[in-house]
Amino acid sequence: MNERLNLIGAITAHVIFISSIITFSSRMIFKISTGHWIGIPILLMIFPLIYLLAKAPGSDRPFIYYLQIGLMLVWLIVLFLVDYILRVDFRQTQWMVISYVMLYFAGAGGMIGIASLAGRTWTISSIILFLIAAILAFVQRAVTGI
Repeated sequence: MNERLNLIGAITAHVIFISSIITFSSRMIFKISTGHWIGIPILLMIFPLIYLLAKAPGSDRPFIYYLQIGLMLVWLIVLFLVDYILRVDFRQTQWMVISYVMLYFAGAGGMIGIASLAGRTWTISSIILFLIAAILAFVQRAVTGI
């Protein structure tokens, strides 16, 4: 049971990182907002994260596990609310951007911990993908301003 949950967590983390990389790269390459459709895979990760959270008590997970998943869920909810429901143009307000980015990196960093439960290979690949996404996030912001 734990091995299956660990694999679901690792795959979820990788989808989040790869979706982030695609989003940041698309914004830089095309120099435009890529549209909401590109964010759908990352938003869909709310379902495996909720599943992992629901199964956590039966898997004897430590508190940090709940915190890691919880931070990513909060970021996904904020993303959904501000980008898809309320359509708030917050990316030009510095304090909002900083708060949003901090929440993203807290959640994404936690996903490294979730992926690490599946083994060393998953850990290394998630760290590499996280670093690529982190670099692209800042480069994309400098290039596009969004």
